[in-house]
Amino acid sequence: MARVQLTDVTKRYEDVTAVEEMNLDIKDGEFITLVGPSGCGKSTTMEMIAGLTSPSDGTVMIGDRDVTTLPPKDRGISMVFQNIALFPHMDVYDNISFGLRLRDYEKAEIDRRVDDAAGIVQMEGMLDRMPDEMSGGQRQRIAIARAIVREPEVFLMDEPLANLDAKLRVHMRTELQRLHKELETTIIYVTHDQAEAMTMSDRIAVLNEGELQQFAAPLTCYNEPRNEFVAGFIGSPAMNFTNGDLTGSGFSSAHYDVTFPTEGVGISPGTPVTLGVRPEDVYPEETLDDAADPTELIDAEVDVLEPMGDEIFVYLMLAEDTESGMGGDVSGDDTLLMSVSPDSTLEEGDLINVALDRAKIHLFDDDTGEALVHGVARATGASADATGEEAE
Repeated sequence: MARVQLTDVTKRYEDVTAVEEMNLDIKDGEFITLVGPSGCGKSTTMEMIAGLTSPSDGTVMIGDRDVTTLPPKDRGISMVFQNIALFPHMDVYDNISFGLRLRDYEKAEIDRRVDDAAGIVQMEGMLDRMPDEMSGGQRQRIAIARAIVREPEVFLMDEPLANLDAKLRVHMRTELQRLHKELETTIIYVTHDQAEAMTMSDRIAVLNEGELQQFAAPLTCYNEPRNEFVAGFIGSPAMNFTNGDLTGSGFSSAHYDVTFPTEGVGISPGTPVTLGVRPEDVYPEETLDDAADPTELIDAEVDVLEPMGDEIFVYLMLAEDTESGMGGDVSGDDTLLMSVSPDSTLEEGDLINVALDRAKIHLFDDDTGEALVHGVARATGASADATGEEAE
């Protein structure tokens, strides 16, 4: 096991900066996930930790060693890739033991490590089988076992579940969490799937356009996003956003107003802001008792229903202003997404009243996107510090 530290790590390709001054301090034994949209720099960051790519600036530490210029074989790491890349002509034993045999380990030591790794990934009794006889999940376990036998200080996993079907991905997420608990080894995981990041990680590093947006526990990123990008990326379905202005009595937009004390927001009335609220924090009038601090009622029309089994996503079109009925073209500000229970009787075309839960409303600076408040009923300000890490 080892602590991993990236200090001002930057990667440039001619006139393109793939990663900009990345600072991460990953604790010994943590499960960390790098998450973000395609092209955000997460795989490049992983490659610099692995030694597959050299940083243009900055340092990479693994344990107490500066490994910035060391080749991958000297870094004490093992990698599992999206492309499983097993040797098709070798059985499971030979695939798992390949790296050890290249390094001339004794046969008894190879057998011990292969047996241990096979037990960890639940592949006992299958060591003589060929890869084409195995399912996708079993082949991925072989690749993980091949990494385990090296007994590395750090596991690096670059979207290892991306090629699996949805049901198998869920199963393998559980397997990876079990593996982490059993090995107690530092794991750095890359994915664009925020559900994987939320369910498996001790902390997640949210990246966008090569820059670290927030590095915190999953629920902190969900409940206290550092900025509008994190708020919109973390969570499925995404957070609702409405543009408006801060007033002396709260928030005002073309479609609805929300009253709350503004003293703790930290900006002056008249400043443009963006209000964010998650679908589960939008309530139809008949369930307002479930909201901690419901806002004034908002006129809406049910546009589309999406039954999901355990919930229904309700797409709402808002009135053109707070005094009149429906009107205007639909845009991001004209709509709200609401989550309701599966026994809801709402139908498309229904005219309804909804409210937001003030305790769960977020405000973001319209210019910078930085969070101003998490929960306008309290108006206590955002809790993430300037680095995006959790407040101590």
